[in-house]
Amino acid sequence: MKIDGSCHCGDIRYKAEVNPDNVIICHCTDCQTLSGGAFRTAVPAVEGTFVLLSGAPKRYVKTGESGNKREQAFCGNCGTHLYSAPPRLASRVVALRVGSIRQRDQLVPKDQYWCRSSQKWLQGLSSIKRTEKQPVFDPKGGFGSSTID
Repeated sequence: MKIDGSCHCGDIRYKAEVNPDNVIICHCTDCQTLSGGAFRTAVPAVEGTFVLLSGAPKRYVKTGESGNKREQAFCGNCGTHLYSAPPRLASRVVALRVGSIRQRDQLVPKDQYWCRSSQKWLQGLSSIKRTEKQPVFDPKGGFGSSTID
């Protein structure tokens, strides 16, 4: 499947090909911290298909609990995490962050990793109240009853 994506501010744009059957959720604590959420969703690009169309991400190398070193790439302007990859490999297979892919609604996770670190409250998401849009913040920082369009 051909995909394209970008960071939040649009400075960095890319394209690649992915196999939708390879979409995963990672619950490791690094992914929780880096995403600012309970997990991160990723899909590997087919080797040799990832192309930066504009911009240049900032990168740093993180050693995970497994001992594997992963280069983390993100936009230096808006902070959007774009991908991770083994550092300094000539033949790069990047793990794209699904949230930065325009076709993300078509990329349904098929597997989950590091479930021992999963937030227990994820099991109850279907029972939590749902609102279709963001409520308006009141002057004291709470949520009001109206929504933002």
